[in-house]
Amino acid sequence: MAFRRFLRGTVPWEQLEGVARAVLNRYGESSGRIVFLEADNWLSTPFVVEDRWFVKLITQQNSLVHALLTTGRNIGAFSSGTEGFFEHFGTPAQMAQHELEATERMRELGVNAPEPIEAFEHNGMGVLVFEYLQDFATLDDLPPEAVERHAPTVFDYLHRMHEDGLAHGDFRSENVLVADDELYFIDATSVREEAIADARAYDIACALGALEPLVGAHTAVDAAARQYTAEELLDADEFLDFVNIRPDHDFDAGAIRGAIEQYAS
Repeated sequence: MAFRRFLRGTVPWEQLEGVARAVLNRYGESSGRIVFLEADNWLSTPFVVEDRWFVKLITQQNSLVHALLTTGRNIGAFSSGTEGFFEHFGTPAQMAQHELEATERMRELGVNAPEPIEAFEHNGMGVLVFEYLQDFATLDDLPPEAVERHAPTVFDYLHRMHEDGLAHGDFRSENVLVADDELYFIDATSVREEAIADARAYDIACALGALEPLVGAHTAVDAAARQYTAEELLDADEFLDFVNIRPDHDFDAGAIRGAIEQYAS
């Protein structure tokens, strides 16, 4: 746990207060209510301003952790027989700007995501501001019948991104929010566009791995098959074991593999 805390890092209060004041000043507010969120996130410190703006603060420590995670994920991709396709941006401000631009692209494609407002640099830190979605749940908070109803939309959104050369790169149930019965994708990471075929297969494997514990392998694969061919699902099969060793995924890879093979036969 101490090592995990070291990796995540702690932002001193005076820096957090300075960023919160900068956000309020940018939007013409002299004061406001700040709520810091409990989140198992090593790549930013999230907080909410005035129940209107969701803010992600990215520090040099977060950038270092992102570089380490990117290296580890690329090594895992090599183990799956493909070149690494994850990218790291050199500064916190660049990380914030990339996520802003990726979210804008998703929304242009008809993929629901919280409205990105701006990204800026503050004292060497990256600051990313979104609209704040109130009263949301994550996908794994929903009952199985609700997840099953939303599963086709998960793959519809991913397919729209993939067709436009964009990949999510960090799909897990915590990164799918549900508000007013609508799905929203968050926390897209960076992958090399020239490696979109491998990144697409990885995204599909992650989505199947996230859905299998919630609705079962066959339901997850049936939802994916509405958007992807048997060949594309077989490509995703190659990444299942790699995805399953991630600490934020835990699923029955054999059950998914069997469902894919049954669909492909």
